[in-house]
Amino acid sequence: MDCHRTSSTFSAPEGGAGPADASAAAPAARPALYHDVSFWGMIVTQFLGAFNDNLFKQLMLLLSLKVSSQDRQPVAMFVFSAPFLIFSGYAGYLADRFSKRTIIVWAKVAEIAVMLLGLVAFLAFAVGGFPGLLVVLFLMGAQSAFFGPSKYGILPEMLRPSDLPRANGVILMTTFLAIIFGAASAGILSDLSMGQGRPLSESAPQLWIASLVCVGIAVVGTCTSLLVRWIPAAVPNLRLAWSSLTVTAETRGMLWGDRPLLGAVVASSIFWLVAGVAQQAVNSLGKMQLELDDKRTSILMAIIGVGTMVGSVLAGRLSRGEADFRVLRWGGWGLVASLVVVSLPGPVHGHLLGFWGSLVALTAVGICAGLYAIPLQVFMQSRPPEGQKGRMIAVMNQANFAAILLSSGVYWLFDRVVVLTDAPRCIIFLLTALVMLATVVGYRPQQR
Repeated sequence: MDCHRTSSTFSAPEGGAGPADASAAAPAARPALYHDVSFWGMIVTQFLGAFNDNLFKQLMLLLSLKVSSQDRQPVAMFVFSAPFLIFSGYAGYLADRFSKRTIIVWAKVAEIAVMLLGLVAFLAFAVGGFPGLLVVLFLMGAQSAFFGPSKYGILPEMLRPSDLPRANGVILMTTFLAIIFGAASAGILSDLSMGQGRPLSESAPQLWIASLVCVGIAVVGTCTSLLVRWIPAAVPNLRLAWSSLTVTAETRGMLWGDRPLLGAVVASSIFWLVAGVAQQAVNSLGKMQLELDDKRTSILMAIIGVGTMVGSVLAGRLSRGEADFRVLRWGGWGLVASLVVVSLPGPVHGHLLGFWGSLVALTAVGICAGLYAIPLQVFMQSRPPEGQKGRMIAVMNQANFAAILLSSGVYWLFDRVVVLTDAPRCIIFLLTALVMLATVVGYRPQQR
């Protein structure tokens, strides 16, 4: 792909759209969703970014189970999530102050630099060790934090309103398709590079090959980001407030005055807390209870992405042009039930389902997650006024990743319960189901 091919001028002034880009000011006149080159540019860019995130993060989570006799996954999850809490407010400011397309392109350029640092950190593992890789993981989280508000905020600005539910279904579907390939690739590359029985000091540096793949993916993603349609800045005269680290007074006022929107943010956050705990629980189930290799453990992780891809498409079709909260309720109850099934102890290493049964149950977990997440995401994108969309997505990111940050502590607590009671590790899924159950019972949005 030619990196110099663009859909608009990168340095276009942010006061408004030029004549060649008049569709930026007329959403109804834009191309149909599946004929829109800009939409597909955004989809491919998002897919490649999510692939890199999940490849590198899963490599780190698998490594976290090997660097110590204790499970260090909560440390890696904390380091990855912290930048979203720290930087999302500023990222939301940038997404509203400048063209979201400009922020998207520069975020992808930053991704190339971070992946190059990851390559160096693996090669220099003897010097930097696990802490050095955690620094790269933090920077990867920071890059994603600045990418997120523009990535999601640009959708309602560059697409026809009636296309938004389907667009969200496609983008979440491809995100979890990226999770499938990213997580599965991490397990395969880890097994191939590190081998079995070699000391960690000798095997970990070989993971530079995986980082080289990440660098190539980041370069291609930067090229595809240039296809995204230029959109004028939502609030070109917006001033930076030092309170952008947290929720601004204007956004706080909007949320307090719009309780359905506030409720959606809270429900979304708890969903991502559950997702963060479940991700660590799957690795723990595979490596520590079922005694699988890295490849099959990562397949367990990836199969959730298969399910979520299916659930996202179903949710997009069932929503019929709006946020359908009936779909959300179906997904919520299904998620509780499927987590309970995964948690059942039995004869296979203390687990009822074993590897193959877990594949089926975790697919169901993913399908229900997609049905639950899509209506929430559509609602939080479409509800805020135009000038608040970027900052609202930033608030959503902050809240979601505060929950993922908290998930590292919740997982550690569940891990302690399992260790102290000498229970099988699959019981962590039962504890996680109880958290989701409280949300399903407590959150009852009314259909608009």
